[in-house]
Amino acid sequence: MPKSYSIFSILRHALRPSEPWPEAWAKPAPKSNYDVIIIGGGGHGLATAYYLAKNHGITNVAVLEKSYIGSGNVGRNTTIIRSNYMLGANTAFFEKSLQLWEGLSHDLDFNCMVSHRGQIVVAVSPGQMDSFARRGNLMRLNGIDAELLDRKELEKELPYLDYSKHARFPIWGGIHQRRAGTVRHDAVAWGYARAASALGVHIIEDCEVTGMVMDGNKVTGVETNRGRILAGKVGIAVAGHSSHVARMAGLRLPVESHILQAFVTEPVKPMVHHVVSWGAELFYLSQSDKGGMVFGGHIDGFNTYTQRGQFFKIRDVMECAVSLMPFMSRLRLLRHWGGIMDMTPDGSPFICKTPVDGLYLNGGWCYQGFKATPASGLTFAHTIANDAPHDLNAAFALDRLMKGRELDEHGIGNWTYKQ
Repeated sequence: MPKSYSIFSILRHALRPSEPWPEAWAKPAPKSNYDVIIIGGGGHGLATAYYLAKNHGITNVAVLEKSYIGSGNVGRNTTIIRSNYMLGANTAFFEKSLQLWEGLSHDLDFNCMVSHRGQIVVAVSPGQMDSFARRGNLMRLNGIDAELLDRKELEKELPYLDYSKHARFPIWGGIHQRRAGTVRHDAVAWGYARAASALGVHIIEDCEVTGMVMDGNKVTGVETNRGRILAGKVGIAVAGHSSHVARMAGLRLPVESHILQAFVTEPVKPMVHHVVSWGAELFYLSQSDKGGMVFGGHIDGFNTYTQRGQFFKIRDVMECAVSLMPFMSRLRLLRHWGGIMDMTPDGSPFICKTPVDGLYLNGGWCYQGFKATPASGLTFAHTIANDAPHDLNAAFALDRLMKGRELDEHGIGNWTYKQ
């Protein structure tokens, strides 16, 4: 028989002092010298530190975060993972990242809540269906799953879309990647931080980098609000702040910073079982485990370092949501937030050595930073450890723009309909 408790015994147990929760990662004071410093305690910085320790045996590493772990873009995104790209460098890189996502919880011994719910991109014209077929064929030639859905097949998968003859953008079909999905973004930051710390990496929060220590054209450390810290190598992984951190070392980057907003509604019963994107405009949506609809659209369009979005973009994204999914008009918006995007001329990132000795760059991720986290950390760690790129990031060099080797994949965050 189960043991019964009186109200008094329940209260007694509730009021009894409890053991404090153990810290998930150590919080040491910074040392005066490290082999490697990673500026930025987001997903990419933490993943880099983890793979430096795990794959290369470099454990004398400090990750410097100006605020707290999870305060930047790793905690300010729509959690989507996918590998449905066309260009060779992007295709191989993001497929590797998706493969790493598939085993990440086991690798980190931490539940990252990886959900392979699939992503469907909805086509709004016959020409777009042709382009989806081409993309799907290229994906399958590279061993990546892809399925082309006609209108009837799409209606079975996504019955809540607007299939009426009055729809502003008529639905013709879509392309489906079943291995795509979502991941709990906070869990990714916590998992990498915990695993890196267990391998000896120092994770130092509330430590803002204010300058670089230079010896001629070589970086030998950083100045911080907690004092000078020297290092043999310094890596930058600060997302939208890449430009001004690199400028501390005299390096000017071809990067602009913009705000990208995201939104979440009140919770409702489960009904959206995929990540859904739209070919008419940059719009993407999934339903969270709590029941809220999580969605987003384009950047606000002007340069800024603020994390507070503008009303005109809220209006635009809401119009997309209701046009594609009429039921969205009945939901209340709970909140919206912004992350700072570092946008490059060709829409692809930089993972490379820089012209400044001892300085390495991981930035320029545009719309695709979160989904790249595992492969970004893996290849950036390889680049720092070996002073040479991994095969997967060899094309992501700074000088590609001068050499005519742009990775300009149209609609890299989605496929946008053009009239």
